[in-house]
Amino acid sequence: MPKNKDENMIRLDRFLSNQLNISRTDAKELIKKRLVTVNGETAKLFDMKISPEKDAVVSEGVPVVYREHIYIMLNKPAGVVCATRDRISDTVLELIPPELRRDGLFPAGRLDKDTVGFVLITDDGAFAHEILSPKKHVEKRYYAVLERPAAESDVKAFADGLTIDGGEKCLPAKLELTDKPNEVFITLHEGMFHQIKRMAEAVGNKVSYLKRVSIGELALDEDLPEGQCREIMHKEIKKIYAKT
Repeated sequence: MPKNKDENMIRLDRFLSNQLNISRTDAKELIKKRLVTVNGETAKLFDMKISPEKDAVVSEGVPVVYREHIYIMLNKPAGVVCATRDRISDTVLELIPPELRRDGLFPAGRLDKDTVGFVLITDDGAFAHEILSPKKHVEKRYYAVLERPAAESDVKAFADGLTIDGGEKCLPAKLELTDKPNEVFITLHEGMFHQIKRMAEAVGNKVSYLKRVSIGELALDEDLPEGQCREIMHKEIKKIYAKT
């Protein structure tokens, strides 16, 4: 069935509100002051319909680049919860700066409150489903410090697929030993509740520090301080699917 030519049209004030992260009232004020142009012509109507993908919109002399969805890399600190809201603790959304905020943002996957590192925040539900589904095999890699040294037998146990407390069977995982016996890298294709901690306990160990360092082939930006975030470019999104 062919698409209606107006199916992807949107009101100008709504477009400005979404893309500039301003209120609809502020968007209308920009139009009222004749500070917005569409394809070189001064916009006069709040409700004029535009094509976000085809029309050139400029606000206060600056082109408004259309982004249907936004993808954000956050270097999560300890003590912050991966949720859209929480009555007790700060959430990852509270760390997003105003210029990157928009309606519908949520963390695509969760880290425990005391786990740090890469959290991907987006408003793209279909994308989040893709990277979180075990069937898609998108890897999540973690750096972990253990209470006691890991052994070669642990490497095999992880690769075979551990059965953790509660009888849950884990998918095969990769445990990488390093030259520091208590420090390892762990790669998963799923995300059960407290999974790495429970896997460590299944082989008689405990995790004292845990940091997610990559999702797929996209690594946490080494220059991104804890508590800070940046937008993920579309060319970087492809790295997440590199191994699927």
